[in-house]
Amino acid sequence: MKETPKVLLLGYNGANNTGSEARLLSIIDDVRVILGPEVSITVPTLNKKNLERYLKEDKFLKIAPISSIFFFDIRKLVKEHDVLLLVEGSCYMDTWTSALLWAFLWATKCANDFKKPSIAYAVDVGHLSSFNRWLVKREASKTDLILTRTELAAQELKKMEVKAPITTTADCAFTFKTEKENVELLNELWPNSDSGVVGLAPVDFYLWPVVMRPWGKKENLYKWPYYFPRSKKRINGSEQLALKWAKEADGIIEKYGKRVALICMEELDEPLAVCIKNKMKNPDMVKIFSSRNYNAYAITSILRSLELLITSRYHAGVLSLEAQVPQIAIGHDTRLRGFYKELGLENYLLDYMSPEIWHKLEEKVDKLLEDPKMQQKILRDGFIQQLDRARKNSDILSKFIQKRGWKVKT
Repeated sequence: MKETPKVLLLGYNGANNTGSEARLLSIIDDVRVILGPEVSITVPTLNKKNLERYLKEDKFLKIAPISSIFFFDIRKLVKEHDVLLLVEGSCYMDTWTSALLWAFLWATKCANDFKKPSIAYAVDVGHLSSFNRWLVKREASKTDLILTRTELAAQELKKMEVKAPITTTADCAFTFKTEKENVELLNELWPNSDSGVVGLAPVDFYLWPVVMRPWGKKENLYKWPYYFPRSKKRINGSEQLALKWAKEADGIIEKYGKRVALICMEELDEPLAVCIKNKMKNPDMVKIFSSRNYNAYAITSILRSLELLITSRYHAGVLSLEAQVPQIAIGHDTRLRGFYKELGLENYLLDYMSPEIWHKLEEKVDKLLEDPKMQQKILRDGFIQQLDRARKNSDILSKFIQKRGWKVKT
C-alpha cells in the first residue's frame, strides 16, 4: 500500500456561500473518515479571509490562496497533490461565469497531464454555450470518475458524449452534520415570531453571468478581472424582480400575518434582499439573514424553522428538506429542475421567465399555508431517498482511493 495521499479540494470556496460551505465541510468529513484525521488536505480559494470564517488551518489542513488568473496556481497545486476532487456543485455550467467552469476543466486537464486521479464529487450540469459544451466533452472526459447529484445531470453529460465513468448519487449537503445548530436560533434572533415565518431565498438573475474584461466600473467589480454585466436593461430587470418579490412578501404578511425572512444563501444576494425590503409596505415585518453574517449551521437552522420556503437557491431547498418545510422554487437553470423532478415536486417549480409566474406563485403559497401537510409525505420520502444516495458518495470515494493503491480506514 502507498502512503496516505495528499488531497486537493477545488471548488467555489471562500465566497460566503452557504451551499458551498456545507458541501465542503461534509466532503472534508468524508475524506477524513476514509483516510484518517491526519490526511493532508488543501483547499484553494480566491478569498482566504472568508474561508477562514468556518475553516481553520492546522497541521493537516491548508488553505491555499490562488490568483483570479488561476492557471499557474492550479497547475502547481495539482502537481503537488496525489488526488484531485472537484467539490463545487455547479461544476459543469457557465450560468455564473465561464471562468469557474474553465478552472475546473483546467484542473482536470492538469491531473490528467500529471497522471493524478481525479473525481468530480456529486456535481451538477447546467447551461453551457456551444464552445463550453465542446470543452466539457473534451476535458471532462479525462476525469477518472464523475458523480452527479441528479440523474438529469448524468443524462446531460451523456448527451454531450462525455466519456468518463458517470454515477448518480446526491448532493453532499444532505450529509452535512448539524449538531452545532441551535434549533431555537430563529426565535433568538427574531423574538416573538409566534405567528410563523415564511422564508424567501431570492437570486438576482440579471446579475449573471460574470464576464471577464480588463476594466469596468468599480461598483460592478466582483474580483478583477471579473465584472457584473450591468446594462440599463439588466438594472431594470433587477428592479422589477425586487418589486415582484416585495409584492409577494407584502401579500403573505397582510393575508396571513406571517413574518418574512429574506435569506441570502450567498453574500452576493444581499443587494437584492435590501432592494426587496426597501420596496415593501411592511418592512418592519421583514428581517434579512445573510451568509455574510451567519455560517452554514446557522442558516440551516433558520431554514428548518420556517413555515414555508420560496427559493431560487438550490441549497436552500436541500438544507431545509430534513425538517419537511413546504417549499416552492423559482428556477432559472437545471439544478432546481433536476432536484424537484427527483422529489416529485415539479408542480411547485416555476420558471422565472413565465409571464404567469407571480400569479401561480400566489396560488401555491395560499395552498401550502392553508394546508402545510400537503407536501409532507413527498418531502419526508424525498429526504430519506436523497440522504441514502448521498451516503454513497463516501463509499464510492473509499473504493476509488483503495483501487489506486492507498490504504483506507473504512
